[in-house]
Amino acid sequence: MDDMLVRLGEGGRLVIPAEVRRRLRLDVGDELVLRVVDAELRITTLAAAVQRAQRAVAPYMAGRPSPVEELIAERRAEATDE
Repeated sequence: MDDMLVRLGEGGRLVIPAEVRRRLRLDVGDELVLRVVDAELRITTLAAAVQRAQRAVAPYMAGRPSPVEELIAERRAEATDE
């Protein structure tokens, strides 16, 4: 995709062109994550940011039980003790 020129509007509003929204599969109401990296604004969906974080953590979790499964097991044990 070629660079696109957009203009910052009143109140700091930025319109993302329809072509970009289509390519990124953005829909009205989607939550977006904004990051500034090396003086560049990077925009991604919340879902994509979560997937990136999961991929980054995955090598450290290999062979270990899921923290979610551990939490559920702890909660069940606490409920049984009550």
